Amino acid sequence: MHNMALALHQNGFKVTGSDDEIKEPSLSRLRTAGLLPAEIGWFTEKIDVRPDLIVLGMHARADNPELLRTQELGIRVVSFPEFLYEHSKNKVRVVIGGSHGKTSITSMVMHVLRSCEKYFDYMVGSTVQGFDTMVQLTTDAPVIILEGDEYLSSPIDRRPKFHLYKADIGLISGIAWDHINVFPTFDNYVEQFRIFADGIPETGTLIWYEGDNDLADVTITQSGKKELIGYHVPNHEILNGTTTVIHDGLSYEVSVFGRHNLANMEGARLICEKLGVSGARFYEEIRSFKGAGRRLELVAKNSSQSVFRDFAHSPSKLKATIAAVKEQFPYRKLIACFELHTFSSLSDAFLDQYEGTMTDADVAMVYFNPDVIAHKKIKPISAERVLESFKRPDIQVYTDPNQLSNSIKNAFGTDAVLLMMSSGSFDGIKLDGFLNQ
Repeated sequence: MHNMALALHQNGFKVTGSDDEIKEPSLSRLRTAGLLPAEIGWFTEKIDVRPDLIVLGMHARADNPELLRTQELGIRVVSFPEFLYEHSKNKVRVVIGGSHGKTSITSMVMHVLRSCEKYFDYMVGSTVQGFDTMVQLTTDAPVIILEGDEYLSSPIDRRPKFHLYKADIGLISGIAWDHINVFPTFDNYVEQFRIFADGIPETGTLIWYEGDNDLADVTITQSGKKELIGYHVPNHEILNGTTTVIHDGLSYEVSVFGRHNLANMEGARLICEKLGVSGARFYEEIRSFKGAGRRLELVAKNSSQSVFRDFAHSPSKLKATIAAVKEQFPYRKLIACFELHTFSSLSDAFLDQYEGTMTDADVAMVYFNPDVIAHKKIKPISAERVLESFKRPDIQVYTDPNQLSNSIKNAFGTDAVLLMMSSGSFDGIKLDGFLNQ
């Protein structure tokens, strides 16, 4: 939301906003642009000036006093994705969806298009090197690249965000059950991706990962309706911690690694080809891509240790990320730490989905904060329940960040890799402080 505010401000719109909590980096960026609210909280007098439009974020509540005042006055309210669609109705809309990998694929596409001097608008869910904001909106860019989240659009618009974008070129990277507070069954969750695919017009294109059986069931219903392009993990080799991709007989050394990330790269290549970038040019430019923020991001390293952080929170992504690091550094000890932070991951009914996900780690640690559970207003879980769900007797479970930090320091010796995985922040643990001095 703060990135959209910055983008509209840069385009000359008068923008104001409200929130009950604003953290970094949003806080500093809004302050620099002169957009930081004078007070934290909700103030109906901001609505009394009758703005032309209200953009409502997902995490506002339906009884928000500013929203209620907006409805009383009959002022138009749109959700974040609804606004992006209105802005892009006359553009080619490229929408990248999937339970995992969508931020990475979107970032790769943006990196390559920019390197090829293509002009485009975009919205992505993470920082990308070389881009000042996560949203860019112009009047004349012919294409917009959109990360397509399947979560709900707003508290008063319960449609998944990526349904509203109406993709011309759509990609689905895979399906793995998530957001059980919204999609209570796996079948219900899968149906959202089928609706997304159905929404692509007959003249459009659906790009999909062929290694996902559930996704294959979705795409088979699209046969004959639109262009379908499948992809898989490209040919590659790993030598001394470096990954090289082989394409059309040529080798390209790349910075990203792991089978899931290489599959993401292949999906990004196919999107770029649809937008006029050759495969060879794609791989020339992707070599300088260092990754999206918090997606297997290298935090710090020395001659014998490396620290990575990743946004992994779903069971499938957790397992894939650990496997990727183990494959890239097979002769190093792998300490994997995972924070239960999302609604699904902290739900007792969902915990058993994590069975076997941390098997490839030499040392496995799980952290959760009971205060976060209370804030989300869900049933408390115990350390014993978490231990049971992962089905790994030696897993270490923590609810105190200081105890977790001390255990990491004790385990993290030479010839080792530390992998920190969370959609949160491990309650402020400084990840670059674990290296040996």
